[in-house]
Amino acid sequence: MTGPSATEADEKPGFLDRMRARMPWFDHVMRAQERYASSKGDFYAAGITYFTIFALFPLLMVGFAVGGFVLASRPELIVEIEEQIRANVSGDLGQQLIELMESAIESRATVGIIGLATAAWAGLGWMNNLREALSQMWGLYRDELPGFVKKKLSDLLALVSLFLASVLTLALTALGNTTVIQDILMWFGFPDSTALSVLLRVASIAISILVSWLLFTYVIARLPRESVSLRSSMRAGLIAAVGFEIFKLVASIYLKSVLTGPAGATFGPVLGLMVFAYITARLVLFSTAWAATLPENMGEEPVPAPGPAVINNRIIHRPGLRPWQAAAAVAAGAAGALSLSRWRQR
Repeated sequence: MTGPSATEADEKPGFLDRMRARMPWFDHVMRAQERYASSKGDFYAAGITYFTIFALFPLLMVGFAVGGFVLASRPELIVEIEEQIRANVSGDLGQQLIELMESAIESRATVGIIGLATAAWAGLGWMNNLREALSQMWGLYRDELPGFVKKKLSDLLALVSLFLASVLTLALTALGNTTVIQDILMWFGFPDSTALSVLLRVASIAISILVSWLLFTYVIARLPRESVSLRSSMRAGLIAAVGFEIFKLVASIYLKSVLTGPAGATFGPVLGLMVFAYITARLVLFSTAWAATLPENMGEEPVPAPGPAVINNRIIHRPGLRPWQAAAAVAAGAAGALSLSRWRQR
């Protein structure tokens, strides 16, 4: 009895293939991973992270400018801050800090304008990268690209709408804070207890997931450059929201253990922000790839039209026999015929 041939062994499905055939949900996850990898999801996530970190510096400039305008409108507050500086920092260093603060207040308009312009530029780059990434995850191929001005205006509108949606979700998140809910219940006369604390914690997590679900659904459904399925986006947004809540829980535990040391206190916030932005971007993009690979969204990918046919005429010149070749052929034929006739006469 012979064993299986090499061809049969090669055609035998592997472990992952058998798992995909046995479990449809696992096959869907693998399809989403394949879409994420083929669409360069890690590349886009890194780009989103870069623009996220880059946009922080102009936003800080805008924050300093706003602080300068506030201090300029309240001279008594400036005097109080200067007194605090003189009381806590003596000598020339204290005077230098006061002069630095006064210089920052005087240049608040310039700093604010530069910060706003740089923040707008970085924000448009961030939005363009995010929208292109989402479109790639959905498998949206565009034959005609929009003009530069039209594209930037569209990105600006999307950036403003996302900012408003983020502000709304942050407000809802603040309302879902455990302390806020507890104060509201205490105001209504509910007594504090262990059971109430547990219920408040569960309610806070549920509200946080709900708010994240709304925000991620908006990002996945409305930010791609082409219209996509809202129903699929809602399912993907829920997956992203649950994953985001788990990630926040794990990150909070990890940061508490890391920020205790001097190195962690120095570099931890920046590194933590980079990791937070990168993981969040990957989570959103993978959820989008998951939505795009649902059976109802798995349409046939467009096949590019073939190029124009090119017909080349080839002329092949085959020269005839030369005179000496013809004479040799005749002589050979005559010799053969003579030999054949003599053989028959015998």
